[in-house]
Amino acid sequence: MCAPLLGAGYLLLRDAVSTPRSWLTDAALGLSESAARAVPQDFAVALASGFLDGGVLVTVLLVAGLWLAGWGAARLVATVAGAVMSGAAAGGQLLAATLAVWNPYVAERLLQGHWSLLLGYGCLPWVALTVLRLRGGAGGRDWFALAFWIALAGLTPTGLLLAAVVGGVCLLAPGGRRWPGAAALLGLSVAAALPWLVASAGGSLGAYRASGAPGFDAFAARAEPGLGTLGSLAGLAGIWNSDAVPPSRVGWFATVATIVLVALVLTGLRAAWRRPAARPLLVLAAVAVLAPALAATGVGRALLQAGAESFGGLGVLRDGQKWVALAMPGYALAVAEVPGVLAARWPRLRPAAVSAVGVALLIATLPDLVFGVGGRVHAVHYPPGFAAVAARINADPAPVAVLPADGMRRFGWAGPAPVLDPLPRWVAAEVLSTGDLTIAGQTIAGEGDRARAVQRLLLDGADAAQLSRAGVGWLVLEAGSAGELGASARTLAPLTPVYADDELRLYRLAEGPGPAPSPRRPALIAAHLSWLAVLLVGGAGAVAAGLRRRRRDADRR
Repeated sequence: MCAPLLGAGYLLLRDAVSTPRSWLTDAALGLSESAARAVPQDFAVALASGFLDGGVLVTVLLVAGLWLAGWGAARLVATVAGAVMSGAAAGGQLLAATLAVWNPYVAERLLQGHWSLLLGYGCLPWVALTVLRLRGGAGGRDWFALAFWIALAGLTPTGLLLAAVVGGVCLLAPGGRRWPGAAALLGLSVAAALPWLVASAGGSLGAYRASGAPGFDAFAARAEPGLGTLGSLAGLAGIWNSDAVPPSRVGWFATVATIVLVALVLTGLRAAWRRPAARPLLVLAAVAVLAPALAATGVGRALLQAGAESFGGLGVLRDGQKWVALAMPGYALAVAEVPGVLAARWPRLRPAAVSAVGVALLIATLPDLVFGVGGRVHAVHYPPGFAAVAARINADPAPVAVLPADGMRRFGWAGPAPVLDPLPRWVAAEVLSTGDLTIAGQTIAGEGDRARAVQRLLLDGADAAQLSRAGVGWLVLEAGSAGELGASARTLAPLTPVYADDELRLYRLAEGPGPAPSPRRPALIAAHLSWLAVLLVGGAGAVAAGLRRRRRDADRR
């Protein structure tokens, strides 16, 4: 699946942007005008890319997320079923692992560039099995493990919310101790969420509310041909962006694929329901399909819109289909029962054969997921001008304005899909961005009011002095991308570029008064360090506790 990313180059596809080096800018800490959607992700990448190339880092984390999804699904099945490695148990684990990795949700989020969301997705079965083990009275290793999985999923706010919901639902399983696990889950979730809670409390939610919290219509789950919204979601598909869909999901074959997946789940559902620990996750799977379907109706969109305009935090629900990830653990538990169910019904069937057929069906009904979703997810090579421009700006950091005015770019060297402008992650200065997004001709307004004012100056052909008074120190023309330029030729005509090639032109302006340094920066850094502490202490503690337990077991033997 990830083979095209394993060579030299960088992931640059729609929302995914990897660069050789990132920086701890205000935007990376969530101090920009835009809502804090990429914290602590940008903080973590900025720190780690100081030691490891950013392209390698993102690829490793993406591959890890998918690997964790499959491995965790298999481990969750073993934990819930308490099964030894019999033929039926091993076959069920293989089916569960395949479904967790090879499904439309993964394909669509890959094409949308949501690598950090997929990392959080891969943590979900691990959160579930860790909470279940804690309910059973497990030791210190699992307390540390819970901290690690919560923080790792929390690389993005959505991932943390997904993990917290899965963990909370597993606390509802009958038997065992609930309150210790509930207290730990709540405390760890809050500590890991501090980066975006602190950033949001400082005004980004207010900016989101002021912009009208738009986008619920554009980002609602999408109905596939012949399936409707509910059928699409039941098949783990239905992303809002019809361009981020594998070719096999745009025609009648999508109906066949959905029938196969849902049939496998239903075949094992009754047997899975007999296992008390599985029931909360099975109920969650049903809710994860039904709730986004209801949210995609006219009434659902109107209610969410009204709610988000009153409380900006509800904007996180805008992309309704991403929450169908919550169905994965329950689906995995259901399909794991299929070999045993069919072998019991028809004794001549061998569980290993049933498992092999089930795995083959899951893969055959989504054949274009192979090799980077048919080669559409691949590594790109930046033109040398990006490194040259970044070096100039980093030597003298000052606010940067960029042309064309669109936030998304279409570079010939990056492929046919639109991509986020990579420049903000290349430089150690503020790159002004409105956050506007155009979907099917409809513009979804972002929160960048200051950037929008500068953009109007550029499109109106304002002179360099006006831009300087607006606090702009650098002006970059990304000539290799189409987009709106307005009358900016009047602005550029009297200026002499300090760097120019076929792709980029860089102009230095007399920097005017920029925004004052944010007094909230120390608080945001402390919040990010809180998340990092949960991640590192949890991971190190789990490893140390595991090594101690192995030594004790070896001594007993």
